[in-house]
Amino acid sequence: MNFLSKSTKVPAKNQKTNKAPSLPEVPLVLVHGDDDFAVSQRARQIFQGWCEAVGGEDHETVEAHAANGGEASKILGRLRMALDTLPFFGGEKVVWFKDCNFLGDDRTSKTKDVTSGLADLTAWLKAFDWQGVRLLISAAKCDKRKVFYKAIAKQGHDEEFKALSTDDREWQAKAEQLVTGKLRKLGVKADYGAATELVQMVGPNSRALMSECEKVALYVGDRAEVTRDDVRAIVTPGKHAKAFALGDALGDRNLPRLLRRLDEDLWAAKTDRQKSTIGLCSGLISKVRALLFARELLDADMIRPAHAYPEFKSQLDTLPAGEFPDDRRISPLGLHPYVLFNATRQANNYTSAELVRALDLLMQANLKLVSSSLDDSFILQSTLTQIAARPAVAA
Repeated sequence: MNFLSKSTKVPAKNQKTNKAPSLPEVPLVLVHGDDDFAVSQRARQIFQGWCEAVGGEDHETVEAHAANGGEASKILGRLRMALDTLPFFGGEKVVWFKDCNFLGDDRTSKTKDVTSGLADLTAWLKAFDWQGVRLLISAAKCDKRKVFYKAIAKQGHDEEFKALSTDDREWQAKAEQLVTGKLRKLGVKADYGAATELVQMVGPNSRALMSECEKVALYVGDRAEVTRDDVRAIVTPGKHAKAFALGDALGDRNLPRLLRRLDEDLWAAKTDRQKSTIGLCSGLISKVRALLFARELLDADMIRPAHAYPEFKSQLDTLPAGEFPDDRRISPLGLHPYVLFNATRQANNYTSAELVRALDLLMQANLKLVSSSLDDSFILQSTLTQIAARPAVAA
């Protein structure tokens, strides 16, 4: 039986529209990717949708997680048996080959049993009569160079879900779209800054983001809108949040929170070899540079304050590159776009003169940390207090 093939990368499309993706019309589907949460969600949606569409009770799930090549060979045998066994009362049958972990390039996937087993299965599926049978395969990473993947992509339909990653310059914008869509489904709306705050606290982890959205929705109860205060009150900070919490507190010019974060980071530096007071100071210098770049762009009317990242990014894309230095280290265009977006939201907490002074104070602190016998915590506490303390209002 011949049918049209269709290969897609789903996340970008679905995250933009926030619409539930439709069910594939072909009987052979592969859902894969390194975002295990998204893969699981989409595969379950397809399986349940297919089962409801065809009716009957003889649908089958084959657990496809193998510890070695021998187990994988037996699992492949169970799959063929499931496909060959027709429903007892007739009608159509749906088979879910669930959570397969030997389609990539790891040790198990390279064993002789798996290689030969997948080759045999590929040939068998090409000649298979799909009348009355549908096969759904969900898997982690798939090696697209292998014959099995190429055959599935050509013969059926495949959907790939890539995990959020800090290597992707747009990951935060994508994560905000996920959060906004999830909260909308839960019946609440995120106000300005709430979705951004949640993403920054959790980091690039779609499963954790969805879990925290559910916690937030329960926390706000009957209220229709989620605020940043709600997020800060109930969301559990992840490693990503802890890495940027000190700089964000400085950007918000919240001195009590800034000193609390500093104490936490100084304590962590005593037990974590990857952290140091010099590193903390360097991170704060980078933060102030971003704030200063943002302050100058705002003051020059080259960008306007934006409530959402896409709105800001469209402004950034239209900036004339010739107006800035070629050396990206001293150019706002050399910053990560999302870092600059966050800086524009916080830059109004300081004047340009205050930011220049802050940069000078941090450079002096850096020198003292290297050459002075003063206590490191005292140096940083004193410096940050001078930066974040607001000037007294004249009577």
